[in-house]
Amino acid sequence: VLKERDLSQPASWGFALAVGVMLVALHFFLLALVCNRYTVKPLLALLIVATAFASYFMQSFGVYLDPTMLRNVLLTDVAEARELFSWRLLPHLLLYAVLPLWLLWRVRLVTRPWASAAVVRLGCLVMAAVALVMALVLVFQAFSSLMRNNKDMRYLVTPGNYLWSLGAVVAAQTKGAAKPRQAIGLDAAPGPRMAARMAANIAANMAAQPSGAKPLLVVLVVGETARAANWGLNGYARQTTPELAQLPVINFPDVTACGTNTETSLPCMFAPVGRRDYDEARIRGSQSLLHVLARAGVAVHWRDNQSGCKGVCEGLPQDDVLTLNPSGLCNQGRCMDEGLLVDLEQRLASAKGSQLLTLHMLGNHGPAYFRRYPAAFARFAPACQHDDLQKCSREEINAAYDNALLYTDHVLAKLIGQLQAASERVDSVLLFVSDHGESLGENNLYLHGLPYAIAPDVQKRVPMVLWLSSGAPVGLGLDTACLKQRATQPAAHDHLFHTLLGLLDVKTALYEADWDIAKGCRAAATPP
Repeated sequence: VLKERDLSQPASWGFALAVGVMLVALHFFLLALVCNRYTVKPLLALLIVATAFASYFMQSFGVYLDPTMLRNVLLTDVAEARELFSWRLLPHLLLYAVLPLWLLWRVRLVTRPWASAAVVRLGCLVMAAVALVMALVLVFQAFSSLMRNNKDMRYLVTPGNYLWSLGAVVAAQTKGAAKPRQAIGLDAAPGPRMAARMAANIAANMAAQPSGAKPLLVVLVVGETARAANWGLNGYARQTTPELAQLPVINFPDVTACGTNTETSLPCMFAPVGRRDYDEARIRGSQSLLHVLARAGVAVHWRDNQSGCKGVCEGLPQDDVLTLNPSGLCNQGRCMDEGLLVDLEQRLASAKGSQLLTLHMLGNHGPAYFRRYPAAFARFAPACQHDDLQKCSREEINAAYDNALLYTDHVLAKLIGQLQAASERVDSVLLFVSDHGESLGENNLYLHGLPYAIAPDVQKRVPMVLWLSSGAPVGLGLDTACLKQRATQPAAHDHLFHTLLGLLDVKTALYEADWDIAKGCRAAATPP
């Protein structure tokens, strides 16, 4: 409220006082509508505790409690939540929860006859409404301008912010649960290259002489919280991608994410229309790219090492690394990302037709960046060794974050090595793109999840890398020199849906050639 105002001017403090009166009057009015002698103390106690937790995370990480953030809270898992709690929370709760609860307990409620109580309640409601209206009238022009230019500021008003957001999330979930996801891409069918691979598969199954069309495996790696600003291939001061730098990868330095958190970005990046025409209800209520590909005959599989596919892989083949429990890679409910590569060699050995394997990384999920990589990758030091980022300097936080990127680089390079080793038998493509970025203390902001309109670029700009096996350019009719040139231009999550349709040669009316990154670099789609 006071950010753009001159604090030496009495008018600034008068404006702040008016806004304060409005907030108090509004919250009082709403509470007075629903409270009675039996519910007032339990309800206030609940709000006091919830607000104490809310204020701690808002102050610590600079988050806004909008519906998207509340959805993240409701859908988190134990391992993720555990890392957000620290001993610093205890004194905060003592001051903002325990002390107010003690004071509330000492308040003696006055019991009045029904008629008298109704008159008092009505009088208080009228007084609150009058105070609210008068304060608003006095500063209407300045206040309306403030709200018009800072619409997301309402998600800083606590407890109103999380109550409203919680209601919005519950309403949306209830509405969505009443009907199945809308099917999309009902016309999806194999193109000529995909049809040739299917024919080769049939011939192989019949023990006949197979055609020259190799199986195709596209591996889509969805990174977690990797930001473009710290990506070595983008020219970052530290080389956080040394292994990828030695490989023939195509790096996209200017890529924009659909959202600033996984709950938003993941469904969005698998939708036909992403950020450019964003419609959350439509995206969450519809099937995804994976369903369209499966409908055309692509064998899709989702492997998760984080918090699930957010509905993207609903009803399709899927597994998770924790359940697979690869030896030496899992501890305390979390697994290292190398676990995503379990049985990849067997998958390559038995590959047939066209396949899409999606790997959802744990990546750089904060705040415990130091838990995201083995000790061998602790190359940048000193690195933050705390779940509580407030205990570390920005330099230490960046070091731990960069070490986690080093490990992501290693996992991707190891994956590429396995794909290339099978290139004589299988054409393969690797596409890596992160779901969103991260704030590492800039402007006192940490983690991610700010409303998209006001989020800093570090939360919206993400790395993206493309790699093709030695035989894939011929098998897919792609010009790698052209792809390298295309990589110098801006890209976005919005391109993912249509680019994968093109790479896998699936025909559907949903396909938009202008959003296919490889479209201008692809030869005529005649079968081998």
